[in-house]
Amino acid sequence: MSADRLRYGFAGMARWRLIIASLLAATLLALVFAATGSADTSSTFAKESSNPINDQGASYDYRSNITGVSPDVPGLSVEVLEFADRLLLRNHTGRTVTIYGYEGEPYARVLANGTAEQNVRAPATYLNTSFYAQVTVPPIASSSAPPKWEVVDRTGEFEWHDHRIHWMSPVPPASVKDKTTRTLIFGWKVPIEVGSSKGAISGQLFWTPESSKAPLAIIIVGIVIVLAGLAFVLYVRRRRARQAIGGPGAGTGDGGGATSEAW
Repeated sequence: MSADRLRYGFAGMARWRLIIASLLAATLLALVFAATGSADTSSTFAKESSNPINDQGASYDYRSNITGVSPDVPGLSVEVLEFADRLLLRNHTGRTVTIYGYEGEPYARVLANGTAEQNVRAPATYLNTSFYAQVTVPPIASSSAPPKWEVVDRTGEFEWHDHRIHWMSPVPPASVKDKTTRTLIFGWKVPIEVGSSKGAISGQLFWTPESSKAPLAIIIVGIVIVLAGLAFVLYVRRRRARQAIGGPGAGTGDGGGATSEAW
């Protein structure tokens, strides 16, 4: 074997080692990034969940979905925030929208001019400050007491935690037989009134487990496919380069032809 063939052979092997090492490093970085991203999300969620106003403890495994809002009035919209933690009501109807508490008491309202008010004498005002309602309601609060309204916003919106839309225990419900399967837990309603028309926000609570391994598995499969495709391309290029330089007899060990690679 000539010195040139040895030199080109060793150079080719070195290139292959460099490429493989680079691909492995890229794969490792991708996996680390995926794991770090997941950890950062959990950490951020945990920090937010410690806030007594926002994200009090909603679990990734639960989802509350709104199925309807009545009366169906243009300019009125409601959405669920943070899985099953809070409701956000927007009132641009030109009418007052009132939200009722757990005992039928007026809990909050958004006036026609966009002013949002909360009834400080409503038991719901205090119960909603704890995810599992583990608070003592003060004596001034009673479902039969006349409302005392306090302004909390002036943007036509009111956001609140509502116990009717989530599961009131850290222990999963008995209806969840298989924790890997989406399961309906219950339907719920939050009574409202638009002007003088009574209605409700209706929805459903589901057990909806999220698998943190699924995104990582997809990333790994994608990387494997890319690596396999790249290896195939390099193999084809190397084979064609040998044939172009050495002709039909290239790569057979014939001392008369030098082996080279195109990179």
